[in-house]
Amino acid sequence: MHILPSTESIRERLNDMDQEMSDPAIFGDGRKAAACAREHQRLTRLFALSEKLRSLESQIEESKELLKDSSEDPDIRELAETELPDLEDQSIRLEEEITLLVVPADPADSRNTVMEIRAGAGGDEASLFAADLFRMYSRYAEINGWRIEPMSSSLSESGGFKEVVFLVSGDEVYRLLKFESGVHRVQRVPTTETNGRIHTSTATVAVLPEAEEVDLTINPEEIEISVSRASGPGGQGVNTTDSAVQILHKPTGMIVSCADERSQIKNKAKAMKVLRSRLLQLKEEEERAKYAADRRSQVGSGDRSERIRTYNFPQSRLTDHRINWTSHDLDGILAGSLSDLLDALLRADIRAKAEAALAPETSP
Repeated sequence: MHILPSTESIRERLNDMDQEMSDPAIFGDGRKAAACAREHQRLTRLFALSEKLRSLESQIEESKELLKDSSEDPDIRELAETELPDLEDQSIRLEEEITLLVVPADPADSRNTVMEIRAGAGGDEASLFAADLFRMYSRYAEINGWRIEPMSSSLSESGGFKEVVFLVSGDEVYRLLKFESGVHRVQRVPTTETNGRIHTSTATVAVLPEAEEVDLTINPEEIEISVSRASGPGGQGVNTTDSAVQILHKPTGMIVSCADERSQIKNKAKAMKVLRSRLLQLKEEEERAKYAADRRSQVGSGDRSERIRTYNFPQSRLTDHRINWTSHDLDGILAGSLSDLLDALLRADIRAKAEAALAPETSP
């Protein structure tokens, strides 16, 4: 049973829109008039597609009845048997198209994305897992023709990452990666384990849509910028100039550091980009918190405290706990084959939002 609006409910909304647009006063506000016109156009298309879906469902029921009727002409039964799969495919595609019309697009979907991966519980093994996740996203980005730009990183003694921050640029990056926020858990035998015992470690992933200057204004008086001599890999040049930049945002206490570039100016620009994206996310989270209970969905909140996925190496199994999605191609997924999983998460989110959008309003 699909969760889609009835043609009657759409017709009622269209009638309300017709009445609203017949009021001459609405044209005194050009922005409101344009918004009403767009909504009327959306509802008109939604009504037409819903009527088409209802017709298809009637044809499907008729075909099924013909197949059940043993007294029916064999040629007609054969024709119904041939047409039924095509009718059902058309119905599925139409239902998905209607669902997309019901659920508005996220304005941030087309944005580039800042990703932050941090080692969690598990010591060196957690840092190695963080490096595995970074390679997984890098390969997925390469498959999609996206560009990865390192922002900052901190290596562990084992060669993994205590923390790595990077920018992913390309088409619809945030739309496909936004569900990766949360705690990723790995179960495997570490290379240092001599008794073959399976250890459990974690890494946290944060996914932030890249903020633009128009999204929020950072008061220069509210930030404190300090520079220092960079350390770590990078050759002699990086160690002989004060190129590392640290920015403190005083109102929130948020600190961002960047030392990947030899240029202090480039490091400052990267650090400001990360700070702006983090502040935008904080602002959006504060807004969502006001009505979080009304926006629960089966794919979770995306909060970094939420365990979203388990990577089980002994069984070559990956399980996403939000939608109970499982694959036994763990090697392929770690090599960047994330499309099936991310598509399943996106569809689950759209369906959940459509269900919420079409649920009848209740009185407080």
